[in-house]
Amino acid sequence: MASKQKLSPVARKAKAKRDLAYAKTADRRKKKAHAQRERRRAKSSGKNVDGLDWDHKDGRWEKISRNRANDGEGTKKEGKKKYKVPKRKRRAKTKKKKK
Repeated sequence: MASKQKLSPVARKAKAKRDLAYAKTADRRKKKAHAQRERRRAKSSGKNVDGLDWDHKDGRWEKISRNRANDGEGTKKEGKKKYKVPKRKRRAKTKKKKK
């Protein structure tokens, strides 16, 4: 993917390292896993989610551009407390029938 920022090679490597470290935080991993579950569930129910992202703040599907831009308000107002990842529901264990 081409970078829209014009960075020097040293700055590009440093940014890639920071971005990867951020993407691997527990919070980001939870959000990614949740978004993947939502996408699979939407597709299996027949919804077309091409070009849409799951918005963790609003809890709905939004256009990628709208979701990335914090609904046109930039990123300064964003905070961890505003983004909730729902707890994953555990399935009830069922006993296997003996044949």
